[in-house]
Amino acid sequence: MVKRVLTKASPLEAILRRDRAIIIASVVALTALAWSDLVWLANDMAMDGMDMAGYRMIPAGQALMMPVSSPWQPVEFAYVFAMWVVMMIGMMTPSAAPIILVYARLGRQAAESRPFPSSTWFAGGYLLTWIGFSLAATSAQWALERAALLTPMMESASRIVGAVLLIFAGLYQWTPLKDVCLWHCQSPLGFILSWGGFQGGAIRSLTLGFRHGVYCLGCCWALMGVLFALGVMNLFWIAALGILVLLEKAMPSGRGIARLAGIAFFVGGVWMLLQPGLAASTALK
Repeated sequence: MVKRVLTKASPLEAILRRDRAIIIASVVALTALAWSDLVWLANDMAMDGMDMAGYRMIPAGQALMMPVSSPWQPVEFAYVFAMWVVMMIGMMTPSAAPIILVYARLGRQAAESRPFPSSTWFAGGYLLTWIGFSLAATSAQWALERAALLTPMMESASRIVGAVLLIFAGLYQWTPLKDVCLWHCQSPLGFILSWGGFQGGAIRSLTLGFRHGVYCLGCCWALMGVLFALGVMNLFWIAALGILVLLEKAMPSGRGIARLAGIAFFVGGVWMLLQPGLAASTALK
């Protein structure tokens, strides 16, 4: 007679089986930390009551300033890059929660002993895409500031440039590329299955998460560019765009929401163009 040996799960293994609760708690904590840092940076850059003429703020949370005429230093580039990374984490992590949950569930169904570490690598690959975007956004911010198209407070200094960015973002919301990328973002299970299902292991999970991040980037990059028109550190617009991204991906009517937002951006850009003599930052108040 063959006896079945029953082994009691360790406390760690019992916790790891609660993938859904762990992932949701992790997403909430990561998003909250990112937003706490953004609020801290925004309050530091506000510097109420101080004369900022001739200086630009560095988003370091330490009241750092540099003369407007001086070139960017490596440390300033690093601080701005870190700001964009934190911003992307705060804006994009909530919308990635559904596919991370699906990935963990598939790992459990595939009898993976520990799907949570693989799901963590998947999430890391997704965020790696947005870290790459943050590097590009930092470079774009440097170029815009050097061309005097961005104020020292990271707001658009050109009504025309701000309007063009809004109009472009509005038109992009209606393009086939936006639709294709949004479909992949709205169909987490379909995306994972199209690439062979659950991918156990660090490298394979990281790669799959990166692939999903590329589609997400294709879906949302133009929306992130809108921040150069509305204010890079404007917390209202950061939150509004983050909510828009979440609604596009999570709602069944996400495609319609994306197109309605496109119309709003387009109309806003045209309206801005029709405001002669107004700076972009003034026109948006």
